[in-house]
Amino acid sequence: MRRPLILISNDDGFRAEGIQVAAKALSTVGQVVVVAPEGEQSATSHSLTLHRPLRIRRQSPHLYSVDGTPTDCILLAVHEILKRRPDLVVSGINHGPNLGDDVHYSGTVSAALEGALMGIRSVAFSLVLWQDRRPLWPVASLYARRLSRWILNGGVPDGAVFNVNIPNVRRVCGVEMTRLGKRNYGEVIIKKRDPRGRDYFWIGGDEKGLEREARSDCNAILDKKVSVTPLIIDLTNHSFLRGTDSWTLP
Repeated sequence: MRRPLILISNDDGFRAEGIQVAAKALSTVGQVVVVAPEGEQSATSHSLTLHRPLRIRRQSPHLYSVDGTPTDCILLAVHEILKRRPDLVVSGINHGPNLGDDVHYSGTVSAALEGALMGIRSVAFSLVLWQDRRPLWPVASLYARRLSRWILNGGVPDGAVFNVNIPNVRRVCGVEMTRLGKRNYGEVIIKKRDPRGRDYFWIGGDEKGLEREARSDCNAILDKKVSVTPLIIDLTNHSFLRGTDSWTLP
């Protein structure tokens, strides 16, 4: 029987410890091929590289790097590198959370979304680290393996996509199916002045914590549970759309 083909990518780069952990863990689930960015691509969202050529570098028999975004990696892997269509796209394991609104900016989540757009079952894994705590990769590895097996064998339809956040704790208190919650930040734009008197800006603020909302991904993490959030690519506001069949512009 042919083993499932698992395509792994990320936004931390092909040298990141998390993607190496994922590749090792999932090698027991199926045949693994890693196609990941050459360097850091965090917060690149679902961007494509359109205005310059891309290069693929074969680092080892089942490891390739691409000088582009996570989305570029998935496209090139499926259309140029792999001999057959993957059964599962895995993104991560990200070094840090992708909770709530983070999914709109995350390169990790976007790699999984690109797989789903191509009709492939996909999942993004993130290890929720706070400050400089040591990552508990064996915990992340365990749940990446278990959830990948479930997606492959549990009747999950083609094109389904999940965002998974794993708490960085030794004793996980369960696994919960969740919705997106709310992660709060401080000042989003930090303005400073250089030695020549010119203003410059840093985008990104301090972490202010997670909101407690019933059945949210943030709530699950606060309760030391693995959060599994099913995502949908359709951004249509269906609740607003309902009842507008006869709508006309005034």
